[in-house]
Amino acid sequence: MSPDTEYDTQNKMTAHHDNTRMIHVGAVPVGGGAPVTIQSMTNTDTRDVGKTVSQIHALERAGCEIVRVSVPDAESAGAFREIKQAAHIPVIADIHFDYRLAIAAIENGADGIRINPGNIGRTEKVEAVARAAIQAGIPIRVGVNLGSVKKRVLDAHGGDRVGALVENAAEYVRMLEDMGVGSLKVSLKSSDVLETLDAYRRFSRISSWPLHLGVTEAGTLFSGLIRSSVGIGALLLEGIGDTIRISLCADPVQEVMAGRVLLESIGLRKEGVRVIACPTCARTNGDVAGIALKVEDALKDVKKHLVVAVMGCVVNGPGEARIADLGVACDREGAMLFVHGTPVRHIEASEIVQTLVDEVEKEIS
Repeated sequence: MSPDTEYDTQNKMTAHHDNTRMIHVGAVPVGGGAPVTIQSMTNTDTRDVGKTVSQIHALERAGCEIVRVSVPDAESAGAFREIKQAAHIPVIADIHFDYRLAIAAIENGADGIRINPGNIGRTEKVEAVARAAIQAGIPIRVGVNLGSVKKRVLDAHGGDRVGALVENAAEYVRMLEDMGVGSLKVSLKSSDVLETLDAYRRFSRISSWPLHLGVTEAGTLFSGLIRSSVGIGALLLEGIGDTIRISLCADPVQEVMAGRVLLESIGLRKEGVRVIACPTCARTNGDVAGIALKVEDALKDVKKHLVVAVMGCVVNGPGEARIADLGVACDREGAMLFVHGTPVRHIEASEIVQTLVDEVEKEIS
């Protein structure tokens, strides 16, 4: 990539972020040039305060910056206050169908609410939620999925499902704006990556509200990571998107870790340890995959940005290890340790993981 190309890409990535309106979810700025933030959602029973708080704390340690909690019933709304008080990051209440649950969550300290106005009911119910949010000074996320688009809108757009999704979201935004809501965030999701891309691109051309990115029902850990990374990554590289959630049918901590890797990979974050490892071949010496996984797990909570290379042979190994902050190039007797490009010493195969962890500790101490 030429310097000019890289410069243009960076300009494109920041152009939209700088032009969206800034809102605040708790103390976290969203949009208006603020850093893209990582969001996840608890999958515990919200009525179980202990389990829900424990999961939120695990998400915090992984790097989650905003968490969403489902509030499906009155008991969950009652538990929300205690959950919110125990959290160290903003907590958004996810509401469907019953406007009274949204109001209760707001009264119990929600930093924001996520609603689909279409399933809240009559206009006066949506207006009651809007008034409560305005009074509390918190934002509303308008969340619309392709599966929830109104039939009349779908029919009006014929075969243009994405057009219907965009129009439905725009309709809800106009409704809330007319009700006096001055802090909004919008999501327009499909389980289809190409439809998701199209929807966000179209909506970003007609609205300056910040956007929450995600591919809904993306799938299990393996397939979901690929679909989400393609969809969210492509949009972020175009400068579209202000918060992200990599939705997985898996432990939500995995969502946060994946979000960190994604943002670091495209240059929107400079934090965390990037472990690079060769794909292995017949020349490989040692258990490269096993070593890399152990190193990655041991260093997952490190916030400093470092590149650690685990290479399996002497062909590309020394070169890759030299350009990383730390690295090893394996050989038949063990591995050569590199620190900032300099070969330091030869180590035994059994020492590789602990040696790399120790060297990282030196870097961050």
